[in-house]
Amino acid sequence: MSSTATVRPATLDDADAIAAVHVETWCETYTGLMPDEMFDDTALERRRGAWAFMLGADAPPLTIVVAERDARIVGFALAGASKGADATKGFEPTRDLTLFAIYLLASEHGTGVGHALLTGAIADRPAQLWVASANQRARAFYERHGFREDGVSLEDAHIGGIVELRMVR
Repeated sequence: MSSTATVRPATLDDADAIAAVHVETWCETYTGLMPDEMFDDTALERRRGAWAFMLGADAPPLTIVVAERDARIVGFALAGASKGADATKGFEPTRDLTLFAIYLLASEHGTGVGHALLTGAIADRPAQLWVASANQRARAFYERHGFREDGVSLEDAHIGGIVELRMVR
């Protein structure tokens, strides 16, 4: 790595780069586990629109941070209130705060950037999150940061039937 990565609040200008990282990290992590349409050009266009919408809101209800290295976004994190389907997935929330996502390019794994994104998004506050049961690397990362499975799981039909586990701290 040629420089230190920095974590900062995301801006509307970051929408396209975040969308690209979002799709690329899903491809790196979930190829073979999710339908291919989750990674195609249409998926990228949908992500661009979604990120532009979220980042363009006057008062975004979410904390969105990006990790940047050499003027390139290499990861992002997203957190907010434990409200709505993405947070609850049909279950009563156990924490007021949900970590909705941390996505980091595989080339950045093990560099400390994931920890910096987690800190930037939720610091050391109690939170809940959903993680793919098959994603052992992410589960171990969250465990190192104080999260524990709470016994709640579901098969998520929206993302190819992947089994997700809820973790809390």
